[in-house]
Amino acid sequence: MISSWRRRRAARHASKKQDLDDNGGSMELVIPSHFQCPISLELMKDPVTLSTGITYDRESIEKWIEAGNRTCPITKQYLRSLEPIPNHSIRKMIQGWCVDNQSYGVERIPTPRIPISSYEVEAILSKVEEVKDREDGEGCRELVVKIKALMKDSERNRRCIISNGAGSVISATFEAFSKASFDKNVAVLEEILSILAMMLPLDEEAKSYLGSDSSLRCMIWFLRHGDLSGQRNAVLALKETISSGQVHYLSEIEGAMEALVKLIKEPICLTTTKASLLTIHHMVSSSIDTERVIARFVEMGLVAMLIEMLVNSERSICEKALAVLDGIYSYHEGREKAYEHALTMPVLVKKLLRVSDLATEFSVSTLCKLCKNEEREDGGVLVEALQVGAFQKLLLVLQVGCSARTKERASELLKLLNMHRERLECVDSMDFKNLKRPF
Repeated sequence: MISSWRRRRAARHASKKQDLDDNGGSMELVIPSHFQCPISLELMKDPVTLSTGITYDRESIEKWIEAGNRTCPITKQYLRSLEPIPNHSIRKMIQGWCVDNQSYGVERIPTPRIPISSYEVEAILSKVEEVKDREDGEGCRELVVKIKALMKDSERNRRCIISNGAGSVISATFEAFSKASFDKNVAVLEEILSILAMMLPLDEEAKSYLGSDSSLRCMIWFLRHGDLSGQRNAVLALKETISSGQVHYLSEIEGAMEALVKLIKEPICLTTTKASLLTIHHMVSSSIDTERVIARFVEMGLVAMLIEMLVNSERSICEKALAVLDGIYSYHEGREKAYEHALTMPVLVKKLLRVSDLATEFSVSTLCKLCKNEEREDGGVLVEALQVGAFQKLLLVLQVGCSARTKERASELLKLLNMHRERLECVDSMDFKNLKRPF
């Protein structure tokens, strides 16, 4: 019987191949209408049925529901439940149709994994809280690994886990184990940091747990002594925490500032560099003892690093580096280091109107702070700015439009620069031949 069935199947395939050859290889395969998603009109890969009885592809209907719709796209009836039910019968029929049409280049769709439900997420998080209370580090690590695997499985799983409060539970667990014996819990703390990096951005409750003294010290330890993955996860969590107002604790932790500067000096990836720059920016602009913090960063050579970084960096890095320099140049120590560096003026002037509106605003602000606080009688900084084309660039800034504050600063700079124009000709009328004026 089996051999007879195989002969019939081979005959069908041979017949299809002959039909395709007879049509010059251009025969178009038509997907049965009941295998098509009513939304995307494509072959369903994961058919699911709503409470109205209509079947859709999971990806399409979930996008519809996530957009805020609460009705069935076809029947327009209100959905009693937003949880679609897998339609295994249709899925098996589609897979059979794919197998029968392999000769036409149709690949069999894989059997989809059933996504996690809110009930399952709540059950897992409940277990996490239980092992946390028992201080069972190994049990907690196993649960965290399981959650991480589910999040990696699909974006839908990730959204479901996050929406059910996993960020707060995991952050509270991190704080709890960071207060206990650190040497004993390094493995579970490292695993928790890795899953927190997948849950960003965190809610305020989760940030409050990570902002505790024990949590911050733990993250700094991984930043200083962890492997590259541990450093990356730690600085991402740290950046998230600092943005919530916990910055004044960080500068008091031994080795924190050195670890952040090291990530700029020896970058791991763009993501870690951006996170480190954002954290430093908050520290130089929001700390209680800002002057002391800036003095320490200056001693570590941060000013020179950032100026050299600006020479050839992508937009986001430039904006963040300029923001940090703008904070550092508010104080005498930072400005002195800027005056000593030969690239300071050329780089800052070059970034005007070359990167983004935000970068231009920070560039004007930093130039203003350096030029207004010039203490040399010969106006060395102002003359250097004129030599590298600052006058022309600032005129363009006023012409193309910018914020009122930036215009005010640009005007102040032009007045300062104008006092030294007789020492060198800095404007060629041909520079503005093609300038489009807004009036």
